[in-house]
Amino acid sequence: MINQRNIALAIVLTLVTCGIYGIYWFIVMTNEVGTLAKDDSFTGGKHFLLSIVTCGIWTLVWSYQVGKLVAEAQRQRGMIANDNSVLYLILSFFGLGIVTYALVQSDVNKMAV
Repeated sequence: MINQRNIALAIVLTLVTCGIYGIYWFIVMTNEVGTLAKDDSFTGGKHFLLSIVTCGIWTLVWSYQVGKLVAEAQRQRGMIANDNSVLYLILSFFGLGIVTYALVQSDVNKMAV
């Protein structure tokens, strides 16, 4: 089951907990995108571990992949597919990963019914 999340609350919790909630949010949101796109290999735990092992470089790969999978999930539901993978990559490259999280969560919220 995909849960809608309040994006503003998630950002505040991430800031208040010094990023701990952000880790949880990343893992759960990644799992939900994988579920929506029917891609069992796209899991939050795997991407989180790869991000740690590569000292954060993998988050750039994740940003691009999550954009592609969100667009695929939208296509599968008959929605207009917005492929924001390049936007997510650019935001993450400039250290605005939390903005990427918010945009991805917004798209997930639209598909969670």
